[in-house]
Amino acid sequence: MKWLSRVYNGILFLFLYIPIVVLVAFSFNDSKNRARWDGFTLDWYKDLFQNELILESLKVTLTVAVLAALVATIIGTAAAVGIHGMNQRLKRTFMFVNNIPMVSPEIVSGVALMLMFVFIYRATGLLRPGFATLLIAHITFCIPYVVLQVMPKLRQMNRHMYEAALDLGCSPVSAFVRVVLPEIMPGIVTGALMAFTISLDDFVISYFNSGSTAQTLSVTIYSMTKKPITPEINALSTLMFGAVLFLLLLVNLGQIRDGARKTKSAH
Repeated sequence: MKWLSRVYNGILFLFLYIPIVVLVAFSFNDSKNRARWDGFTLDWYKDLFQNELILESLKVTLTVAVLAALVATIIGTAAAVGIHGMNQRLKRTFMFVNNIPMVSPEIVSGVALMLMFVFIYRATGLLRPGFATLLIAHITFCIPYVVLQVMPKLRQMNRHMYEAALDLGCSPVSAFVRVVLPEIMPGIVTGALMAFTISLDDFVISYFNSGSTAQTLSVTIYSMTKKPITPEINALSTLMFGAVLFLLLLVNLGQIRDGARKTKSAH
């Protein structure tokens, strides 16, 4: 049965990754014909970096991803610390609430946030659909992922270390910075990278909350598919895939190193 399982897994991975391999290969194709290979070229990448619309969308995407990851990491870490200090009943309740946005369909979250922003704008004149609403929406759906990454580190930490620091004369803030923060830092870094990756890759929530003045790359790519598709999209998709893959590798390497460090210290 092992060989059957391996065959099944092989077919599954081929089905998942062959389209990506074809996409990457044809981003270097000298022809616009997606059914014929005419030779190797980098022209589509050159054209890509001369496209002002794509460059502006890239700027918006990176700016939103960096700011969303930064703010979500701060808020998510504070939330995780607060939840960790609650009793078991409250902890389960808040973790259940935290997990709702992650299991809800993205279109539900996107439409709900859009309706909220439209209501606020019509009632107060604030938060007109654009960069601000896009950033708030990304921060909102990134926070739960940060909480989930920080919580395990808080559970692994010896809580008596914080109390010992207080007994030795540290203030609560100093004890948190010197004792708690270093212990949970791997989870914070992983949460930040996860938030950045998710923000970079998002389409549905961005589509409903970006307005017409601050479009991310994913929204721009979608609008480009309504016209005759050029290989520039292959090049752009290849670069996005490479960026996300690189960040995921960083996250996994960080988790592996943290696990090795914990194992070494245990011995």
